[in-house]
Amino acid sequence: MREAARTANATSEPATAFENSPDFVQSLARGLLVLRSFDAEHPELSPAEIATLTGLSRAAVRRVALTLQHLGYMREAGRGYALSPRVLELGFGYLGTLDLPDLAQPLLEDLAHRVNQSCSMAVLDGQSIVYVARVPVRRVMRISLGVGARLPAIAASMGRVLLAGLVDADLKVWLAQCQPAKLTPHTVTDLRRLKKIIDGVRAQGYAYVEQELELGLCSLAVPVRNQAGRVAAALNVGMPYHDDVAREAIEVMLPLLRDTAASLERCLPAHRLAAVSL
Repeated sequence: MREAARTANATSEPATAFENSPDFVQSLARGLLVLRSFDAEHPELSPAEIATLTGLSRAAVRRVALTLQHLGYMREAGRGYALSPRVLELGFGYLGTLDLPDLAQPLLEDLAHRVNQSCSMAVLDGQSIVYVARVPVRRVMRISLGVGARLPAIAASMGRVLLAGLVDADLKVWLAQCQPAKLTPHTVTDLRRLKKIIDGVRAQGYAYVEQELELGLCSLAVPVRNQAGRVAAALNVGMPYHDDVAREAIEVMLPLLRDTAASLERCLPAHRLAAVSL
């Protein structure tokens, strides 16, 4: 599962023609790649580890790391480096303009208290979902998830809800670029089958995923729509697998999750809210 998150976190998407153009700033791309190599399980990395994770040479890693350290985004830690608090500035600017996480947080806290399960909100960014709000209740996944965490959209319930919110033309392009990984024996990787699943999510208004992202993990998600009726974000409840989990998710969790989404949507008229993609 950790590898799935890191695959979504790295620049694994196919190179575009723009990356070969003179307008593409390779040094900037390398700097962002180095920053994204850190995660909750690896808060400190040596230059050799960064080179392995990013595919950059050690010399390039050294130059990038020294520059980021000088700018205040990284610091020395042991035999390597760690992110500094200043790196939060890169994401908080976006979250501050969105306003949605602040609106969602108390609603997610109330939902988590009622269902005694972790609840989250995410938006779509390329082939990944990005968590913008989360209330952890119990540790279900092996990796640590928090605001800013990324997971493969195609295998996540929130990802499928967000994909169902795309117009057909955008979804077709997205699927054409998708290279789904077999994260567990249950992960659906056939694109035609995935398209049918997404169509079903669009029709029924929710997505339920059972052990496709990680063994033992199930999740249920619903959309949050803006004033124009477009899907702007997704809310979910994560739960451990058991024999009766699917029935419990649909009969017990779904009405509560939909109520939470409706409450959030009622808060939106006074706030600007973008549609699905970052």
